[in-house]
Amino acid sequence: MIRHLRRAVLISIVFFAVCGLAYPWAVTGISQAFLPYQANGSLTAHGSAPVGQPWKGPLWFQGRPDPYTPDATGPSVADLGPRSKVLLHDVKARIAQLRAEGITPTSDLVTYSFYGSSANITPHSAYVQVDAVARARHLSPATLRRLVASHVTPAQFGFLGSPYVNVLKLNEALARLR
Repeated sequence: MIRHLRRAVLISIVFFAVCGLAYPWAVTGISQAFLPYQANGSLTAHGSAPVGQPWKGPLWFQGRPDPYTPDATGPSVADLGPRSKVLLHDVKARIAQLRAEGITPTSDLVTYSFYGSSANITPHSAYVQVDAVARARHLSPATLRRLVASHVTPAQFGFLGSPYVNVLKLNEALARLR
């Protein structure tokens, strides 16, 4: 019995060393060496690039709405089904808000992403905001159209996925326009 206990303890120590120490250190080292920006959270001055940030228009380009309640006491919009009256009310309120700001609502700007807070919108959703942002910031719409065009990320390899605009990176470039 002692012999079996020794083997079990030895195997546990070996697996702890390999799976608990060597493997995580190796993966961390490789990711830091080859993909340091992504390994460190893709952080910029205003947040993480893959995570949506709450931008208030029309001074800034707006992304998809945040599906989570601000106080976390009520249900998350992400938990609501397509026939939910709360969800319908939220979408209608968002449409009215965008129209009041002079922005033509698109599905990206009024609906929530599947997995939560997404930082990406379609190029069309960015272009429909150009005139409102230009008026609010006293900039030329042509300048903002060029800015949006320079931030359009094409489909990966030309055919995987759809083109998109990262709102955080676009707004950081907008802040540097002055």
